[in-house]
Formats: sequence, structure tokens, C-alpha cells
Amino acid sequence: MKLGKYSMGIGDRFGFQGNYQLQAFEKALAEGIEITPVWNKSNREHILVHTVPEDVRREADEATARRNWQRDYFVDADHINNSNVEKFIGASDFFTLDVADFIGKAVPEKDSTAFVSSFKKYAGQLSVPGIPRPFEISEKTLHEIAGKYLFAIQEAGAIYQTIENKKGSDSFVAEVSMDEVADPQTPIELFFIMGALSMEKVRFSTIAPKFTGRFNKGVDYAGDIKAFARDFEEDILVIDFATKEFDLSPGLKLSVHSGSDKFSIYPEMARIIRKHDKGIHLKTAGTTWLEEVTGLAMAGGEALVLAKGIYARAYERREDLCAPYASVIDIHADRLPGPATVAGWSGEKFANSLRHIPGHPDFNPDLRQLIHVGYKIAAEYGDVYRNAVKSNADLVGKQVYENLFERHIRRIFL
Repeated sequence: MKLGKYSMGIGDRFGFQGNYQLQAFEKALAEGIEITPVWNKSNREHILVHTVPEDVRREADEATARRNWQRDYFVDADHINNSNVEKFIGASDFFTLDVADFIGKAVPEKDSTAFVSSFKKYAGQLSVPGIPRPFEISEKTLHEIAGKYLFAIQEAGAIYQTIENKKGSDSFVAEVSMDEVADPQTPIELFFIMGALSMEKVRFSTIAPKFTGRFNKGVDYAGDIKAFARDFEEDILVIDFATKEFDLSPGLKLSVHSGSDKFSIYPEMARIIRKHDKGIHLKTAGTTWLEEVTGLAMAGGEALVLAKGIYARAYERREDLCAPYASVIDIHADRLPGPATVAGWSGEKFANSLRHIPGHPDFNPDLRQLIHVGYKIAAEYGDVYRNAVKSNADLVGKQVYENLFERHIRRIFL
């Protein structure tokens, strides 16, 4: 299977928004840009909201059938590893191999030695077309890269082999993810990571490194935009070089995880992919859930009371909710309004505080991040939450569509 040049991960925590999400891709297609939708959901999300991978497949199939979508689409087993991949095999045709937790784990000396031996021909000055400066590579450099990444690469190989044994080699797309870590991978580390993945016989279509700066969930990029642009462009050039050197999948492209709402770097990303005529995979998963809450707030009445209740419970349990996402959120507790304050807000005030409109006087990025990780609370409301979303389907769906098309697709692709 082959992934299109442009693709977007469009997770949907509760599985209600496939129809409205797809409308955004139809609009892009009508304006001349084909973007492949990839419905994604992680094992953690399934556990928290009591769903199974087959639910995501059902949502994607029903949405594409309802709207007569004739282009490709995928269902992603997001952030999986060998402990949970089996449950995704039947329903998924896109697999994000998350090996970030294995970075830095030791490998046997013979494996490290074999890695260095395989790549020592690159020792000295390595020039990558398009990058002005050469990279200095020594055997020590190679040993350090092996010590840091080889175990994770081998784990990616093991996960990939499990999937391939079950599905066959041409029935799925693979992504390798190393983004949820403290330190970014350098372009030259990325080069050798891709070389080693090739040796492990991992045929991957996208790779998600950790970039310079903070990629917090649902809010804008925090960091040096010029430094990000430099690294992003160098990564694209390195991928192009590595694809030829290691016979990697044609069209291999960067994946930007936690890419939702990184408005300040969207212009740089758009400029660079156009400059080099390259594709990109962008994950916007969690913002669909945020737009549901925005829509409920705007609906007023019992729906607004529910939205306020979700916030109040999330506020009281914020440490528990934030712990699994510590590397991708940055919430300042002193900037969170108390539940009693929020209880007095109008629907418009709540929606404006949650909706990501940079510069709006009501926008509160700390509140937005807390609700982002608080979907577990909505799941605990059960049918109360689900029925509220269904009762306000068009209003909620309008928020989902506008967020995906106007704030994301338009800013990067059009």
C-alpha cells in the first residue's frame, strides 16, 4: 500500500465526527489539493474511552461510504508496540511503531560493532545535497548513535515483523515514531536511524522524529522558529538522501506528531515542503475532541452545564490526567480558572476560552491543554456525553469541520 503525498491523522476520541472531518478533505480536494485522511487512535485512548480498534474502522468505512469518498483513506493503530499490536491487526492498515521508550537502552556489544561496521564508510565528512555544511562523522559518532538508538530500531523491526507476518508485506503502511522524548534527533542521527531501519527490513512510509522546541498538545509551538525551520528543512533533505542511499520507500516523508495547532510554524512548514516539492504527514488527532466541547458550550443549556462539569472534574483531577502526557503538555496551574469561576461563564465565554484563536482576549492555552487530556472525564459521563454530542451534532460538527479545514488544511496546504 502507498500513502499519498499529503496525509493527515484525524483521530476522533468518541467516533462521532468522521462525516464532518471528511467534509474538510472534500473541500481541500475541490480546491485542488488531495490529502489522505488517516483515522488514528492509540491503545491508551481505546482503554480510556472503552472502544476497540474495530470501532475506528467502522467510523472510517461508514463516513467514506456515506460521502462517497473515492480516494484512499487509512485506519492507524497509533503509538503501538509489541505488547498491544495484535489487537489492531485486523482493523488497521496503518501502524505507528512507537519506539520512543526504547531509546537509550543497551544492546549487546556485537550489535553495536556490527552497526559501526555497516556504516563506517560514511566516516569523515559526509555531505548531504542541499545542506551547505558537511557533517563530521567518526567511529565514535557511530558508536554513540548505536548506543542511543539501536535497541529502539531493533524493536521497530520486531513490531514490523509481527505485523508483516499477519498481514503480508503489501497490505499496510508503517510509520516509525520517536517523538515523545526529551531531546530531538539531529539530522545526522536521523540519517543513520533510517539506514539501520532499512537493515531491519522495516519498510516505512513516514518517520516522526522529535523536533527542536516544544510540541504541546493542542496549542502553538514553543521555541525558536528559525531553529525549527532549519532542522525541519535539513530533515527533509536527509530523508531524500537516505532514501537513495538505503533504498527506502519512494515518497518517504516526515510526520509531525502533536502537530495540532502549531500555527506559528505552519508558514515555515508550508514554505519548505513547497520549496522541495515534498510531502508531509500531520497528526491533528486530539483537537476534534476539543471542538466537541466547544460546540457543547456554544449550544448552551444542559450541554453547556455538561461542558462546565467536564472542566470542573478535570480541574480536580488534573495531576492524574496530566501524568501520561507530561512530555507534551505544559500547564501552569496558576493560570487555570477555578471551577466556580467557570460555572458563571456564558457559553460564548467558555467557547472563546477553549477555541484556539491566537490573540483573542479570552483564549486560555492552559485550560485548552487540560481539557485536551481530560477526555477520560467525558468517557466517564457515558451516555450523557454521547447523547449531548448527538443532540447537537450539526453545531458540534461545524466546529470540527472549520477547525480542520480553516485552521489546519488552509494554513499548510492551500
